Amino acid sequence: MTEIEILENSLKAFSGMSRDAFRLSEKYWQIKTYKKGEFYNDFQQVCKHLGFVLEGVFRTYYVDEKNADEKNIFFYTNNQLVVSYASFINQVPCHFYTQSMLPSKVIYIHFNNLMALYRQSHEWERLGRLIAEQASNMALNRTESLLFQTPEQRYLDLISHHPDIMNTIPLYHISSYLGIQGPSLSRIRKRLSEKK
Repeated sequence: MTEIEILENSLKAFSGMSRDAFRLSEKYWQIKTYKKGEFYNDFQQVCKHLGFVLEGVFRTYYVDEKNADEKNIFFYTNNQLVVSYASFINQVPCHFYTQSMLPSKVIYIHFNNLMALYRQSHEWERLGRLIAEQASNMALNRTESLLFQTPEQRYLDLISHHPDIMNTIPLYHISSYLGIQGPSLSRIRKRLSEKK
């Protein structure tokens, strides 16, 4: 299956998009490969692209001003959209970094082309609404998980959304995302393996 076919199938599953509607967009999509450590979007830069991860892992993080620690907020893995949504939709500088954690490949569309599709097609407009809802839910769920879930619950939630992530990135990135130290993550993993 080609990259564009993978994307089409995913958008159809996500929004019910028809073949005819998807064809309107085919000329706009571009593919980019990223080296490990390369930025999809950099701090204080305007996010100009909505991407779809074909291969790899990206993280969104910020740098704590007090101690210069990097704090992971989101991960994006295969067949997921990657975007700094507030920066993208408002075309304003981003407060975060979004970085490739492995050699990765993305198929992406420029903001201006996506806006043109929204004006041209109700199906694309619907996709835009669903993406906005998804971005809002991701942010809300992330906030609520830090407020109301235990680290173990956050860990299980992470694994359910990104099943292969434990085998692909260093564990200190997982600890940062969970808001815990490395030894706590080790205890959680040990406890869960003993339950199996």
